[in-house]
Amino acid sequence: MTRDVKESFGSGPGGPPPAPAALAAKVRTLAPSMTRSMQRVAEAVANDPAGCSALTVTGLAEHTGTSEATVVRTARLLGYPGYRDLRLALAGLAAQQQSGRAPAITTDIAVDDPIADVVAKLAYDEQQTLADTAAGLDTGQLGAAVSAAAVARRIDVYGVGASGLVAQDLAQKLLRIGLIAHAHSDPHLAVTNAVQLRAGDVAIAITHSGSTGDVIEPLRVAFEHGATTVAITGRPDGAVTQYADHILTTSTARESELRPAAMSSRTSQLLVVDCLFVGVAQRTYETAAPALAASYEALAHRHRR
Repeated sequence: MTRDVKESFGSGPGGPPPAPAALAAKVRTLAPSMTRSMQRVAEAVANDPAGCSALTVTGLAEHTGTSEATVVRTARLLGYPGYRDLRLALAGLAAQQQSGRAPAITTDIAVDDPIADVVAKLAYDEQQTLADTAAGLDTGQLGAAVSAAAVARRIDVYGVGASGLVAQDLAQKLLRIGLIAHAHSDPHLAVTNAVQLRAGDVAIAITHSGSTGDVIEPLRVAFEHGATTVAITGRPDGAVTQYADHILTTSTARESELRPAAMSSRTSQLLVVDCLFVGVAQRTYETAAPALAASYEALAHRHRR
C-alpha cells in the first residue's frame, strides 16, 4: 500500500527556496545523510556564507575539493533550485550576520567547567536548537497534521526512551482538551493498538534517528490500515518517513560526551509537539476550552493547601 509522501524539511525542487535564516539549521539537520563531499560543501557555506556567496560554482567546487556537480546537488538537497539561488541565500545570511548579531559561544562542556558556565552553555545550546527547529519546521506539513488531529476519532502516539516521554507529554495534553489520545512505549501494545486504527484516526511516531524499529512498526501498521500518519524526526530521510503522510523535522545541537543526543532532540521534539497541540486547541476551541477548564477544576483541590 502506497501513498504520496511530501518532503518535510523546507522545499525540494519546484517549491519556494527556504529563507536564508533556515540555511544553517538545514545543514545541521541534513549533513548526516549527505555524502562526505556534499558535507564539505554544506559545511563551507554554513561556516562562511559571505565568502562562499562571492564564489562561482567552479570556485566553490575548487574551494571544497569537490566537483561542480556535487555543489549543484548539495544546493538542491538544501532546497534551492540551483546554485544561483543558494548564492542569493548566502548573501542574505551574510548580511544578517553582519547586522550586529553576537558571536556564537563554544558550547562544549568540559568535566571541570564551573556550574555557571554549564548553565550558560546549555542555555545557549537550547536556544539554538529551538531556533533551528522553528526555522526549519514546514508549516504546511504542520498545518496538515493539525487538521487531521483536530477531527480524529482517536490519536495514537508512539515513542521509546526519551522520545517516549515526549509522546506521553503530547497524549496528556490532547486528553486535557477532550480528545481521545494514547501514548504507547511498549512496542507490542503499540502494534496491537495500531491494528485497530482506520481512516479518520491519526498515528504519530516520534523518533530522533528516524530508524527506531519499535516506533516504525506500529506506524507502518497504522499507515496500512488507513490512518493518517505523522512522523516527528530529526532525519527527514529516515526509514520512518516512508510510512508518514506528514513529516515534521526537528533539529538538534551537536552531540557531546556530556550532552547526549537524547537531550537536544527532546528539546526540539517538545517544541514541535507544543506547536501541534496549540494548533489543535485552536481548531477545537469550542470544545477544548471547556474541557481544559473542567480538567483544571477536577485537579484544583490537589493543589490547595
